[in-house]
Amino acid sequence: MQTLTENLASRTAQTRARLIKAATKVFATAGLTAAIRREIARVAVVNEVSLFRHFQKKEQLLAAVITEAIALQAEALVHNDDWTQDPYIDLKNYARLCNHMIEEHKDLIRTFIREAKQHPQAARLILYETKKSLREPLVVYLQKSQEKCTLSSDIDLKASVDSFTGMLLHSMLHFSDIATTLNYSRQCYMETCVNLFVPGISTLPLQEAGDSVDSLATR
Repeated sequence: MQTLTENLASRTAQTRARLIKAATKVFATAGLTAAIRREIARVAVVNEVSLFRHFQKKEQLLAAVITEAIALQAEALVHNDDWTQDPYIDLKNYARLCNHMIEEHKDLIRTFIREAKQHPQAARLILYETKKSLREPLVVYLQKSQEKCTLSSDIDLKASVDSFTGMLLHSMLHFSDIATTLNYSRQCYMETCVNLFVPGISTLPLQEAGDSVDSLATR
């Protein structure tokens, strides 16, 4: 049986979660600048006083939205016990997780890209959180490959990961704008990104890389 303190903490957490969910929706539809506290409170079904208690400034609420959006998908990357150490398999799984996050929050991402200059503090936050939550697990994974000498030692891992995730982010713009004119699927696009990226950083002969791709296709 919950104590009074535990019950209060639970209700506080639930209210905070509703506010973040409502803010995500309002920011994505109205924009970061045009979003008003009253509308966020209405969507969350709380009064403005409750909103103020949790987030005194809109920037604080925006920071919570960004952190929450990234953290949900980053958790799966941090707990990477299921990674096989086959870069083709693991990077396709990584691409799938990133794509899920991008799809789930594509309207918010578009809004953020459009208004980033008006919110430089939020821009710095999302870059920091993205690097910490999404980039670092993959950098650690690739470092292990370098230690095993299956990955080139003269490449910059952070730059490599940024280039790879940049290709994945481009899929959001690519498919939502002109998807009906394409002759290939999003899955095909992601697999192509991996199949181009891995041979570029691997020390394995191209024939071995090709064999890896072929064996993956038959699984």
